[in-house]
Amino acid sequence: MLRALARHHRARTIHTQKIPFDLWLQACRRVELLRRLTAPERARLRLLTTLFLHEKHINGVQGLVLNREMEVIIAAQACVLILNLGLDQFDGWVEVVVYPGAFRVPREIPDDNGVVDEEEQALDGESWQRGPVILSWASIEQELAGGRAGRNLVLHEFSHKLDMLNGRANGFPPLHPEMDLQRWTAVLSQAFTRLQDQVFHDEAACIDDYAATNPAEFFAVISEYFFMSPNVLQHYCAEVYEQLSAYYRQDPLSRQS
Repeated sequence: MLRALARHHRARTIHTQKIPFDLWLQACRRVELLRRLTAPERARLRLLTTLFLHEKHINGVQGLVLNREMEVIIAAQACVLILNLGLDQFDGWVEVVVYPGAFRVPREIPDDNGVVDEEEQALDGESWQRGPVILSWASIEQELAGGRAGRNLVLHEFSHKLDMLNGRANGFPPLHPEMDLQRWTAVLSQAFTRLQDQVFHDEAACIDDYAATNPAEFFAVISEYFFMSPNVLQHYCAEVYEQLSAYYRQDPLSRQS
């Protein structure tokens, strides 16, 4: 009964509050990620983004005033991740906080002697397990204008949310029943270890070496590359690309061809 009511409520939301077509086209013109989708995928994404905007709150802080186009740009990119997974993947939290630029957070940093100092660290984004996703609008705008290959702040932070669905972020989101858990673990672990070795020996790697920080960041970075530079990820590790294709139930490489 509850699921039926929820479906009815979402259907009514789509019918009465669907993103205006002109606004949707405007957002698609600005966001390369959206232009890469097929026309049927963009049509489905418009409906999913409509529901996201109805169920989540996107709030500007520190004087940043968000207009509807900015909200659509953020929500649509986040929903690309769950295009074939469903909005329920983003259950359990309700807010996206957007700063004008990089924001500072306190961090406990241990030195070589084990003494912990508290320092402020500037971040472009952050995801809290039971709280909001936090983003820098300046970073998003920079990417819209043509940022680094494989880089997408929204995809990065929202992929952390997917990773956290089974607890803390550890690079191991809940897999689909048809996926092989051992295969996922082996493929991603081997690729992560290889990247760490490359970084340790100052060897050039195809993907951003920030992915070598820990398994959670590895998953977030490869998710960015999967959607933004799938050819680079497939060249770096075809097995990783295959696992992400099975998880996201998408094949970005086929869109390029």
